[in-house]
Amino acid sequence: MSSNLKLGAKVRALRRKEGLSQTDLAGRLDISPSYLNLIEHNQRPLPAHLLLKVAQTFNVDFATFADDTQSRLAGDLQEIFGDPLFEEHPVTTNDVRELAENGQASRAIIALYHAYRAQMESARALAAKVYDGRDFHGVNPAHLPSEEVNDVIQHNMNYFPELEAAAEDVARKAKLDRTDLYSSMLGYLRHEHGITVVLTPVGRNGSTVRRYDPDRKLLELSEVLPPWSRHFQLAHQIGLLAAQPVIDAIIARSQSHLTTPDSIKLCRIALANCFAAAFLMPYDEFLRFAEEVRYDIELLQHHYTASWEQVCHRLTTLRKPSAPGVPFHFVRVDIAGNISKRFSGTGIRFARFSGSCPRWDVHAAFLTPGRVRTQLSKMPDGTAYFCIARTIRKSFGYQSGDALMAVGIGCPVNDARNIVYADGYDLDNLDAAVPIGTTCRLCERTDCDQRAFPALQSNITVDENVRGRSFYAPSGADIPLPQPSAAPARKSRKR
Repeated sequence: MSSNLKLGAKVRALRRKEGLSQTDLAGRLDISPSYLNLIEHNQRPLPAHLLLKVAQTFNVDFATFADDTQSRLAGDLQEIFGDPLFEEHPVTTNDVRELAENGQASRAIIALYHAYRAQMESARALAAKVYDGRDFHGVNPAHLPSEEVNDVIQHNMNYFPELEAAAEDVARKAKLDRTDLYSSMLGYLRHEHGITVVLTPVGRNGSTVRRYDPDRKLLELSEVLPPWSRHFQLAHQIGLLAAQPVIDAIIARSQSHLTTPDSIKLCRIALANCFAAAFLMPYDEFLRFAEEVRYDIELLQHHYTASWEQVCHRLTTLRKPSAPGVPFHFVRVDIAGNISKRFSGTGIRFARFSGSCPRWDVHAAFLTPGRVRTQLSKMPDGTAYFCIARTIRKSFGYQSGDALMAVGIGCPVNDARNIVYADGYDLDNLDAAVPIGTTCRLCERTDCDQRAFPALQSNITVDENVRGRSFYAPSGADIPLPQPSAAPARKSRKR
């Protein structure tokens, strides 16, 4: 651990949680209360030897001090204060960082902004209903439950060791035949839980792809599901049944994040999905094969009969402290740019309240459907990532149409040499990286041709006589135009 760590807010939170005064904790650490007060207010760094004492005093591991909760809160707050709503109340980066040290206050502000956005969306939806002259049947509120579940996933860095252990235990008891997973899972559900699985003909259950009737012990799967989706739905159901105590325990310890019944239900689904991924792609075996093929997603698909999205998601869960994989972030977007799933395992910031950067390769993937796209990307602060993206297509018949989305993952540039997709890139030449940002409002780059909104840090200069390549990009209006030279005098002609 570095000797210049400033972890005062975490020390203060641990002390208050145990009900200790500054004098009590200072005595246990053999320092003065005034020195502890300076540490807690980040006016003095927390030296390594005191960090060790604090960890021993509160019986916590170093991961408690290494999480990125405060930085994520600061990022969310920065995006919130980037809303034009606050243009008349400028908030500096230092203001945001100091506010993020108070976790409860920060979360309250974020929740308040969520409510504000929900009301705004409801008002817009209602206005649209009135404008269209249609009957009003209610307005869909903001997707707050999904945001709360995402916070649980992010807080745990998408790694749940108890789910990994439960998946391994169930797979061992089920004596799975990896060469015929479908039949093995059918047999396990029948013998261990008395459940019968049937394939439902197309059109029988409409758009439902999985339906479980606990009274009849009947699990119905739609026959439109491809093999990898059938496997995943069976594993998901096994997780809901066999890993219920583990899932309940994770939800119980996440109550501070889950504030509504819908959030709890959605979290249960997400955790069952995590179980299914661990069940179908066992951690140690999956990591070993991924390293062997240098994280070639398509080869992993073939080996595990899995989809592109399933493999990408599984790659983000390789966070076991004793055997970690390459750290990846994950994002899934639709063709309109809406982010429906995200996870930051690399420290990259995703927009929560507005549109993301159009320069990300995950958006460009729609230009070449079905092809893998790669990109060396650089954020405004100089942080660089290597990213991979590809479109995925879901179709349930001609009349239902296609659902086209793009899934992208990325890793820090320092880890890119471990993956096959980076071969041929000069990873040391970051000048060639594509400049990207989080959102237009938070991005400091003013020379972007794809800027949709002015940057928070700079005011827009409008000149009705000059137009740049983008309305918000510099137009060169401040460059003096060359003055026309005086026209030569015309000589009179004599007729």
